[in-house]
Amino acid sequence: MTSDPTIRTNLRSGGRAARRAARAAPLDRALRPIRPGMSGGAYSPLSQADVEKIHHAALDALERIGLADAPQSGIDYLTAAGCTLGSDGRLRFPRALVEDTLARANRSVTLFSRDGQTDLDLSGTRVHYGTAGAAVHMVDVDGRAYRESTLQDLHDAARICDALDNIHFVQRPMVARDITDSRELDLNTIYACCSGTFKHIGTSFTDASFVAPAVEMLHMIAGGEEKWRERPFVSNSNCFVVPPMKFATESCLVMEECIRHGVPVLLLSAGMAGATAPSTIAGAIVQAVAECLAGLVYVNAVSPRHPAIFGTWPFGLDLRTGAMTGGSGEQALLTAGCAQMHRFYGLPGGAAAGIADAKLPDMQAGWEQMCSNVMAGLSGLNMVYEAAGMHASLLGFCHESLILGDDLIGQALRCVRGIEVTDETLALDQIAEVCLGGSGHYLGTAQTLSRMQADHVYPTLGDRTSPKEWEEKGKPDLLHKARQRKEEILSRRSPARLPPDLDRVIRERFPIHLPS
Repeated sequence: MTSDPTIRTNLRSGGRAARRAARAAPLDRALRPIRPGMSGGAYSPLSQADVEKIHHAALDALERIGLADAPQSGIDYLTAAGCTLGSDGRLRFPRALVEDTLARANRSVTLFSRDGQTDLDLSGTRVHYGTAGAAVHMVDVDGRAYRESTLQDLHDAARICDALDNIHFVQRPMVARDITDSRELDLNTIYACCSGTFKHIGTSFTDASFVAPAVEMLHMIAGGEEKWRERPFVSNSNCFVVPPMKFATESCLVMEECIRHGVPVLLLSAGMAGATAPSTIAGAIVQAVAECLAGLVYVNAVSPRHPAIFGTWPFGLDLRTGAMTGGSGEQALLTAGCAQMHRFYGLPGGAAAGIADAKLPDMQAGWEQMCSNVMAGLSGLNMVYEAAGMHASLLGFCHESLILGDDLIGQALRCVRGIEVTDETLALDQIAEVCLGGSGHYLGTAQTLSRMQADHVYPTLGDRTSPKEWEEKGKPDLLHKARQRKEEILSRRSPARLPPDLDRVIRERFPIHLPS
């Protein structure tokens, strides 16, 4: 054995480096401390009595008040199912009809990914975080300014989402303002997302006539209609109601067309508490639940057990100014309360969280995004929409904030996972070993080293260095690191890009605006 102290030091250093490298290597998905679809539900803002009061109030609203403005086809479907059409033009829903629909609705919904690697099981209280919204601006963090969002911005957002572990699905987060034709906008939105990510995609349609050509494109991407219907990897985000308690006529026609083409539907009720929904949290939840129950009856009247997500999305409002307050504590409670109602019904559900009223990814954005994201996850919300990247109360989207949101959601997911209490985690033997003649600390013990990756979530960009280390590294800035990560992702070709031959055929068939 050598006696050279330099060599011994190098050997020790090499061993440490090897251990660090081993710990830094990606864990098998099943062993990671956080992953998509972990079960939440530990947090219940409502008592059981509260939940039942909301349920009965929603049934009363449907039976006594009903909904107006259904298209004639919707009237036909719903009256055939058992609704009554009043002389005032409102469809009313008998309690028995709603309860029968709840009993037979599809509870085994899976939202598929294009490659099968990131499918979303929406059973129980499995939690998934993703994007959503219809922002019309992009946040320029360098210029501290807003500009109109483009198709390229949307495609880049999909590519970034594809590279982020804690963004589980990609519902279109912004509108491509550089495309003015509505049909071309809908087609290009799908193309930009599909060519950017393998993850499940959500989108909307401006007109029912645009659904068929869009689905034709999806058949081409899937490899045929049969393969598409087996694994539909795009769903329809559908604002089928205009709160309070009115059907959105055109959106209902879109919904019917999507159902015919095998597209899963998000039933989205987005009332504003104090404006288009009651100002109280309980009242806003009652209206959202009533509207979504009406949507559930509608979907099942068109096609029994069609995959539908119970999308109660009531939003908070600053009653002093009339401004939306997506980052408020009230918003977090609205979302958590809705998630508890989804659990009560046993239905796949989604709601909004992670919205920042802040205009830039700053400290205000951090507290606003974390508050509602954690509460949504703890309440067992299946689909946490708008969870990253959204600013200015949904008016702006930010790529750098999306990347920072991946870190933030990682910490939220660790809260969802909770505390495991087993003989091993109680660690009594380890305490005895360390305290009775041991080292007096737990650093470097076999148990600590064996569990350090499986139990702990380490931020990708968040800075945990000491002030001295931070200064020695040049005082790295969080936004600067996010910008570097964005540039790194976008410098590579998208793994989800379509095969050249297929891409050429799609471009010959449809007016695709994104450069090839």
